[in-house]
Amino acid sequence: MRERSAMGVAFALVALLVTLLTGCQGSSGAAEEDGQLGESRSENASEQQATTPTVPAGYGAVFLGVDECSSFGTTSFTEVSCTSERAAARVVARHDGKVGDGPLCPGTTDFVLHISEQSRTSDEDGDGAIPQGYACMRNLTPPHPGDPGGGGGPRTIVGDCVYSSGDGQVRETSCDGKGEQKPQYKVVRSVAERADCPLSTALYVQLGGEKPVGCARPV
Repeated sequence: MRERSAMGVAFALVALLVTLLTGCQGSSGAAEEDGQLGESRSENASEQQATTPTVPAGYGAVFLGVDECSSFGTTSFTEVSCTSERAAARVVARHDGKVGDGPLCPGTTDFVLHISEQSRTSDEDGDGAIPQGYACMRNLTPPHPGDPGGGGGPRTIVGDCVYSSGDGQVRETSCDGKGEQKPQYKVVRSVAERADCPLSTALYVQLGGEKPVGCARPV
């Protein structure tokens, strides 16, 4: 009798243990053999998707974030996959606010995209609000007007050429002479103060940045 009683207790303990384990697995939402999540986990995911804006596959959480790409155009543009045939330029830097109030774009930026503020309610894609900002863009393929001597870009840097446009102003032009205006001066150095320019300097050009003075000499 003791033997049968002991076996009965052991069987009851095993049954209880199996019941406890089965209950734990059912409530935890552990992965099944086929790699799909259990029902309770799937329901949770559905709730999160309903309250959290979704982001299109292949794009970051920030509209035109660094290393993302835009379509052609500087006034009308959309964010596209960098592998798309519509991709024209890549974001090399991204800042909130106005261009005049924020950090400078990298020196070899080809152009700047100004991004208007967009509220969540007016966002057609439903992926959240977009603050006012600007994206510093680099063309995926040549030409690169932002390169030294390229004749364009939002910044004048060392290696660029300029011409006098009157009223003490200068504008950038291509150093190879193929632009609409012939180059008159070339920026050969950037320094902190005018006194640091070489004696051969014929023109001082405002560059901005840590070394805001450009030392230019006749071409």
